[in-house]
Amino acid sequence: MVSRFAQWTLDVRDVRRQAEFWSAALGYEIEYGQHGSAHLWPPDGGLSVWLQPTAEPKAGKNRDHPDLVAADGDVEAEVARLLKLGASRADVGQAGDEGFTVLADPEGNEFCLLHRRG
Repeated sequence: MVSRFAQWTLDVRDVRRQAEFWSAALGYEIEYGQHGSAHLWPPDGGLSVWLQPTAEPKAGKNRDHPDLVAADGDVEAEVARLLKLGASRADVGQAGDEGFTVLADPEGNEFCLLHRRG
């Protein structure tokens, strides 16, 4: 018996803003829940995203983060789209020759856009 990933959970200060960002970034549907939370559902039944409210601001670099891929393979266009949605470029000490671009969501939570799968 093994475990499988079911969802990615993120504590956020502005659930609505974060839900709008991640929903647009991933193409997921938003379902707002009780106690100010939001559940984002993928159209294909894959990994969901749970956003739960917190009063605490993000501090320091994330110890874990999601890695995304451009669905159509156009990394430059996807970086531009994510920036337009509210992401920002993030510096976590990368050298510049990595196979990914580091970005942060509107609350500063880092994530990577991989330049190629695998």
